[in-house]
Amino acid sequence: MKSKKTLFIILGVLILILAGFFYFRYNFVLGEGVKAGELNYVVKKGYIFKTYEGKLIQSGIRSKQTGNIQSNEFEFSVEDKAIAEKMMLNSGKVFELRYKEYIGALPWRGYSPFVVYEIISIK
Repeated sequence: MKSKKTLFIILGVLILILAGFFYFRYNFVLGEGVKAGELNYVVKKGYIFKTYEGKLIQSGIRSKQTGNIQSNEFEFSVEDKAIAEKMMLNSGKVFELRYKEYIGALPWRGYSPFVVYEIISIK
């Protein structure tokens, strides 16, 4: 009787640790921010979970070698269909996007740990 109680306590603690790990890994917001740049593309893709994935090309930054310009790419996922469709209609324009950064990506949320949830401006 006492060994069953101990087993249930250990099992309960393990379940709580696993739940905490999964929450921290996939639902904890590591960072929030704004990125600006020219929208390269937004596509809907996936085998089982169809998600919206996109790429933003940020303005060039001088590299350490003289005469070279390096561009930064920001790859992201979009959960909201309305936001993704608005971005698809305005591809090639300059966007300011508000995003959340997670530690890990979930298949139904997208391939990227960066998830865009708001469009600030389109120019």
